Amino acid sequence: MTDFQKYIQRYLDHIPSENWLGELKVSGEKTITIYSKLSEEQSHFAYDEGKWTLKELLLHLSDTERIFQYRILAFARGDNNELPGFDEELYANNSFANERSLESLLEEYKLIRKSSQILLETLNPSVLNNKGRANGNEISVETIGKLIIGHNIHHLNIIEERYLPKL
Repeated sequence: MTDFQKYIQRYLDHIPSENWLGELKVSGEKTITIYSKLSEEQSHFAYDEGKWTLKELLLHLSDTERIFQYRILAFARGDNNELPGFDEELYANNSFANERSLESLLEEYKLIRKSSQILLETLNPSVLNNKGRANGNEISVETIGKLIIGHNIHHLNIIEERYLPKL
């Protein structure tokens, strides 16, 4: 197993069932529920020095999902161009998430998740095994779809373990 396979497997291992499209909906609803209960003040909380605020983390989920959506679309449509990686810290540092309202960030997340659901649910099953290269690694459409879920659950776990107990 390559380092890349090990890296993505840690996210895939978070998906609790084989029904990954169902888990897409569940993880989205859980994220929305947690963030809907936060006050504007709480959304500025970071559990330690140098860690993202809850707002930055939510926008990180949205940014990452958008990038994964593009990769899914490109590979599903047969695009053979290698796609770049992205630096999550650079994106977070330039997101201005803390200057936005929690309500606007949550609305953006909801729309992006709905868009992911529509994209993934309407793909012809024959393209799920299509592969492409992103950030120097070959990956399938289905695996990227699953990464959206596993990545989201990974961060939900961090929120529950490190953020919520300190609020």
